Amino acid sequence: MAKKKKEALDFTTEEKIKHAALKVFTKKGFAAARTRDISEEAGINLALLNYYFRSKEKLFDLVMAETMQHFFMGILKILNDESTSLDQKVEIFVSSYTELLKQQPELPLFIFHELRLNPEKLASKIGVGGVFKSHFFKQLQEEMERGKIINIHPLQYVINMLGMTVFPFIAAPILKSLSGLDTKGFGVLIDERKAMVPKWFKATLKVK
Repeated sequence: MAKKKKEALDFTTEEKIKHAALKVFTKKGFAAARTRDISEEAGINLALLNYYFRSKEKLFDLVMAETMQHFFMGILKILNDESTSLDQKVEIFVSSYTELLKQQPELPLFIFHELRLNPEKLASKIGVGGVFKSHFFKQLQEEMERGKIINIHPLQYVINMLGMTVFPFIAAPILKSLSGLDTKGFGVLIDERKAMVPKWFKATLKVK
């Protein structure tokens, strides 16, 4: 019984460290983040952090891999759902990821910055290539062959879907400055986009 309690406690501590590390790495980046910052964010002493993770590099690699896998696996789950239409997939994606990024607005910049630095290594770890073999791509190809939507590279649709959803969070500081919106006002704008983006995306699919 005592052994099980200790294992549960250890798991909780490890998760607490990883959660704190993600927060610190996202705010400061790998180079500026210190293990002391992470231990303080987690509410533990530095020795305990070093006990679980021997170096900042190892902790960063683990947190980065898990974060990106969670982010992209969520996308794949939506895109591979054979029970939903193209329009439904877009609606689910936009709604799900808008809510996720409202909670973690700095996450996309963190992810894409690291992808740019180590694209092949990180892409292979998280299985990004699966996006291009997804049911979503199959549906796009079928609709293009039927003449229902414009015939362009399917990647264009993915770029649009990601860009329209994620870009406002990446550009939030400059958008707030240009518009004079505070955090609450910008949140209202984001909620408006959550409803409008699927409609805009659908409009881009139409054959003219």
